Amino acid sequence: MKTIYLIRHCEAQGQPPEAQLTEKGREQADQLAEFFSEMKIDRILSSPFQRAVDSVKPLAKQLGIEVELDRRLEERTLSSNNLENWLDALRRTFDDQDLKLEGGESSREAASRIVAVVEEVLLSESRESIIVTHGNLLSLLLRNYNPDFGFDQWQRLSNPDVFMLKHNGNRVSVIRLWEKA
Repeated sequence: MKTIYLIRHCEAQGQPPEAQLTEKGREQADQLAEFFSEMKIDRILSSPFQRAVDSVKPLAKQLGIEVELDRRLEERTLSSNNLENWLDALRRTFDDQDLKLEGGESSREAASRIVAVVEEVLLSESRESIIVTHGNLLSLLLRNYNPDFGFDQWQRLSNPDVFMLKHNGNRVSVIRLWEKA
């Protein structure tokens, strides 16, 4: 059996790739390190966005594990344009997995990136891994395993958030572990 812990990054100061964690976000990163302190994590993969890396940095230091950066874990680009009503546009992409806004990627395209990472981790020697990513991409992965996971569930995600994906043979189960602080 393999276990992958899926983490949405801690509270950040914004959306750009270089956005830093807030003071609360840095405290949350320390809480994550404590949360995982008794687990036997042997691999950590992260989006290269600063807020994702910083969310897991205290844990990686505590475990003596190097964080592997994977661009496939970057947040999804909804559109290259500034959308006046981006929330409505995002909702539409949950309803239509193939909807692709100008300069963006469809939900199906984005999901394929993170699903590929998970499949590679499942085939690796690692037994207990962590994947750190972003809310929209995480929700698309969760939807891959539970088609009922949609826009409303995305809105209820927290920063941070933690899900446990267990793989046993051909069976995959996903359980939410993090309770909003």
